[in-house]
Formats: sequence, structure tokens, C-alpha cells
Amino acid sequence: MYETDLNVRLLRLPVLYIPLISCILLLSMRLPEWIKTRAEGLHPTKNLLRNHGLSTVCEEARCPNKGLCFSKPTAAFMILGDYCTRNCAFCSVKPGSSGDMAGVDPSEPERVAAAAFDLGLKYIVVTSVTRDDLPDGGAVQFAETIRAVKRKLPDAQVEVLTPDFKGDAGALSTVLEAGPDVFNHNMETVKRLYPRVRPQADYKLSLDVLARAKTIAPHIKTKSGLMLGFGETRDEILEAFRDIRNAGCCLLTVGQYLRPSKKNLPVVEYIRPEVFDELKEAALLSGFEFVASGPLVRSSMNAEEAYKQVSKK
Repeated sequence: MYETDLNVRLLRLPVLYIPLISCILLLSMRLPEWIKTRAEGLHPTKNLLRNHGLSTVCEEARCPNKGLCFSKPTAAFMILGDYCTRNCAFCSVKPGSSGDMAGVDPSEPERVAAAAFDLGLKYIVVTSVTRDDLPDGGAVQFAETIRAVKRKLPDAQVEVLTPDFKGDAGALSTVLEAGPDVFNHNMETVKRLYPRVRPQADYKLSLDVLARAKTIAPHIKTKSGLMLGFGETRDEILEAFRDIRNAGCCLLTVGQYLRPSKKNLPVVEYIRPEVFDELKEAALLSGFEFVASGPLVRSSMNAEEAYKQVSKK
């Protein structure tokens, strides 16, 4: 309704004014200064990943930190193809039906390990699209990738960021038995907004995944993350902090949702950096051992530093 009324008002303006008004509207939609990043050092890392036939969530999800991370270099490897069986309203990864889904590539774990070796990584993050079409949700491929990386880089640490596997405890055990150093499953948003932001997921089920992971493998660090800017309230954020902490997580990331395309949910609010600082303090008071909270914080960003910090405790 708002857009329709605005278009009508624009049409009533003198033609001379329309370009000026359009420019003003465009400027008003620009990102705040604290959101902007520089893209640098992309090509060597991208070329190496392409040579190994690999995708990263950094590229598929259009992460704003891609330039910074690739220039280090570091990358979050995305396994099991580039189509997702779910269609979360915040995500730019391509949704697909069963006809779009590729079979599980048995060479993929070794290719991830080889790329990590060539990049000289000491901390490797492995994530995936959601594959509800597979009986195990892709759990075996996660496990094989963990083992391949550990064989190739025995001194490296591996963090996995998995889907919920529809709550399948057997699939979760398969991943954890392979020995990741960190198990991550992102909550993404607060309870009230799940039907809108993650319509094919469930808030309680995701919490159960985190809690069950800690029960199965209490020695493995668990981690989760939230995005802000969907219209959540402070009380809802603090409730999510408590729920995630009660599920046994010691690591937490909190970042700003950025709309990756016009097909995704619009940003309701750009949260100021000082608010992220306040939320970090609140999360630490909730009992988390490490909290990364800021506009450009993403789940895989500086994951190695987070692991090192909690490992010292």
C-alpha cells in the first residue's frame, strides 16, 4: 500500500522533479557507514577453490566479509552441492526440488582437504546446504569430510556448521563421532519470527539439536548464532540467548541481517554498533565463554580466534 501511494504521488510531480526524488529515495536506502566493507584479495583464493571444484558459503550466501576472509586466506567450505531443499526467507542459496539435487560426490571430502592444505589453513569450517532429500541429511558426507581434513592436516581444527537433520539423532551422532572440534548449528532468529524467517524449520527442534549434540559429545564445543534486524525486540533477543545457553552452547555469534537480494526479506532495522556491544555484555552475563557481536559478525568469521579463546579456559 505504501509503495502504491508513493508511486501515485511521484506520477503527479512535474517530470523535472522525478529523477531528483528518485535519487533521494535511493540514497535513503544506502547501507549505514558501519556496514560497508572493502572487497580485496579475492582472486587467488577464488581461483584455488575453483581449481578444486568447491563452493563456499562465503560466496553462495553473499557474505559481506568475503574479501577480508579470502585475503587472509580463510573460507567456509560448503559441501553437498549448491541447491538447498529449504527456502529460508533470509538466504540467497538457491532453493531446489529433488530434480535439482546432485548425488553425493564421494571425491568431495578429499577435495576439501586438498584445498585446505593448499590454502595453508589451520582451522577449517565446513558447512552445507540442507539436504532433506538424503536419508541421512548428508551426515556421512560431513563425517567423511572431517576425517579427510584431519588426515591431510592432523594439527588443524575442524568446525562444522550443520543443518538440523530433521532432528535425527543418528545423523547427528554420525557427525560427532568423526571428531569435529566445534559443532555449530545456527538458530538464526528469535522464536516469534521463525515461521516468517525459517518457515521449514522449528525453534525448539534447533535447540534440541544443540542440546543433544552436547549430550552425545560433551567434550566438543558447541556454538550457535543469531541475525538481527528482522524486527525482533530486545526481550526476545535475551530470551534466545538464555535458550541457546541452556542448550549447552559456549560460543555465540550475533550479527546484522543484510538482505542478499530483492527476493529475500527486507531489513526492518539496522542495529547500531553500540547496541551490539551492549548485547555482547548481556550474552556474556548469560554464561557464554565467547561472544562475537557486531554488524558484520558472521558465524564463520574469526572462528579460529573464538576456538582458541575458549580452549584456553
